[in-house]
Amino acid sequence: MKVEFAPLSVPLQRRLQTASVVQWIFSFLGLAQCCTAAFITLFFTRFWLVSALYAAWWLIDREKPSKGGRRIHVLRNCIVWRYMRDYFPITLVKTAELDPQQNYLVGFHPHGVLAVGAFLNFCTEASGFSILFPGITPHLMMLSLWFRIPFFRDYVMSGGLIPSDKESASYVLQKPEGGNLLAIIVGGAQEALDARPGSFTLLLKNRKGFVRLAIQHGTPLVPAFSFGENDVFDQVKNPKGSWLRRIQHWLQQIMGISLPLFHARGIFQYSFGLIPYRQPICTVVGKPIPVQKKHRPSEEEVDQVHQKYLNELSKLFEKHKAKYNVPEDSHLEFI
Repeated sequence: MKVEFAPLSVPLQRRLQTASVVQWIFSFLGLAQCCTAAFITLFFTRFWLVSALYAAWWLIDREKPSKGGRRIHVLRNCIVWRYMRDYFPITLVKTAELDPQQNYLVGFHPHGVLAVGAFLNFCTEASGFSILFPGITPHLMMLSLWFRIPFFRDYVMSGGLIPSDKESASYVLQKPEGGNLLAIIVGGAQEALDARPGSFTLLLKNRKGFVRLAIQHGTPLVPAFSFGENDVFDQVKNPKGSWLRRIQHWLQQIMGISLPLFHARGIFQYSFGLIPYRQPICTVVGKPIPVQKKHRPSEEEVDQVHQKYLNELSKLFEKHKAKYNVPEDSHLEFI
């Protein structure tokens, strides 16, 4: 006998979707601090052994993030991520096949305020990555700072996140069996300071490290543009040269992370809060750009591949922008 469950009501679905987004924002804005506080506090309680044992484990396991991390498929497939997907909603679009016998380096644009599309598409199965790209294992690079936080490091590794350093990238790209995809949010934390609705400015003109990395490993480059990524939050005006931008730049140099002053809607009202707007995000993955392997590429060779990448990214944007309500006169701007 088959038991059928009644579908959830629309109001309940929307509440669950909002709750999933709230927990995700908390996980990156507050969980790291909570993990640090818990680790230290436990040392001064009768449960001090928990922190002591974890410290020993942390020492033994310290190289794991740079060795591909430790993904947990149960967490990647958690239903929470599907509710989060439906909140916006978020979709992943494939425009070309990826050969599971090869490794790939994906440039993700734009960063947005919190890189929502990058996280959900590459660190969870909510948008069906494994179905769209069978035989491909995704890895997303994240600031190394987050992997120094006790407990939190294990949480971010479970989704396939790895530190954003050359050692971690090389470990993934040089795997001989292939089938690995390394996603890099090229604009990084600095680009987040320019993330606002209607903006198509990418910090990419002088970002060539990822191109050099691809050439050194002979890894095809794949451009990916996430339409709507900049539309889910508003940001306090911070034009270059303003006192706010100078403070943000100074803090970024000290801590390694940018601190955009963003806002959107609240949990129970739509006027003000830190919950993102319900704006659709669609990440379009382009076709691979073949790269000839060379251990020590010249600046000219790097520039040539970099320019080809910019051209392919622009073509991808122009080809798909009309589908996602981008004005005809809007074009990518590289700074």
